[in-house]
Amino acid sequence: MNHYLSARQKRFVSKLHKSGVARGEWPTWLLICMVYGGWLLLVLQYERLGALVTLPLLALVSGLYMSLQHELIHGHPTRWPMINALIGTPPLAIWFPFALYRDSHLKHHEEDSLTVPGIDPESRYVTHQQWQEAGVLRRLMLRAEKTLLVRLILGPLRVIVELAMRKVPRLLRGEAEAWKRWGPHLALCGFLLGALQYYCGIPAWLYLLAVAYPALSLSMLRSFHEHRPAVEPAQRCVINEASWPFRLLFLNNNLHLVHHDLPGLPWYLLPRVYRANRRAYRQRSGNFVFDGYVPLMQRYGITPIDEPQHPFVVGGRHE
Repeated sequence: MNHYLSARQKRFVSKLHKSGVARGEWPTWLLICMVYGGWLLLVLQYERLGALVTLPLLALVSGLYMSLQHELIHGHPTRWPMINALIGTPPLAIWFPFALYRDSHLKHHEEDSLTVPGIDPESRYVTHQQWQEAGVLRRLMLRAEKTLLVRLILGPLRVIVELAMRKVPRLLRGEAEAWKRWGPHLALCGFLLGALQYYCGIPAWLYLLAVAYPALSLSMLRSFHEHRPAVEPAQRCVINEASWPFRLLFLNNNLHLVHHDLPGLPWYLLPRVYRANRRAYRQRSGNFVFDGYVPLMQRYGITPIDEPQHPFVVGGRHE
């Protein structure tokens, strides 16, 4: 559901949607061509350029692909979900089936439960009960991952392990729903990794460790502090006025409050809407504002950003 700051803003956004750029969605189509074309060019030139050049660039392109998948989920560049899903299904970033990401992310957009553990799939908090039941190592990891450095280095490993612990038993039991979602994805991953090794000389293990893992790490940089617990849902979403490389990598999703208020607004219009209402959005966020990701690293690289326990959740109840 869209939230407009005023009737005037609603008219402004409506006008943007009716523009030739938005109707044609050519920035997103161009982005799709750049991502797939760039990825293909890099893997084909792997032996010529070498691992030290190719792999970091592939990680960046795969990170950008994950941002593109986010746009596809929100209805860009076409109004047909099946076509958008086909564009986002190739597992360039490996770890998640597109349908799994789509379903969990759309649930994340239920504003009243934003950040609530057990309800919001993207919450980085635990309930008081979960904290009490956690062992020493689990508590240490939860606290450590509240620092950006640990989140970037070990956060992807934690996500992958927890995902495997949830999904592998279901697959081994032969659950049809699990195989329906994961079977095609695993087959595509096997095909992709096999083709990379056979045709391009990129070992599967190297692609996983040097491309897919850092791509997930880049995604976890964006999500490190894009939400916080707050009484007002609008004050749970960050405004990060990042520099242009990060804005491009994250497709302006650093303006996260604007995205949550207007989830159907395409990535290339987010900055324009924000600039037209900058003061109002900063106030609406409760001054939950950062000046970029470098200051975030400087401030919270080795300092925990907050506590793992959600302050408003006791047991499984949001109070």
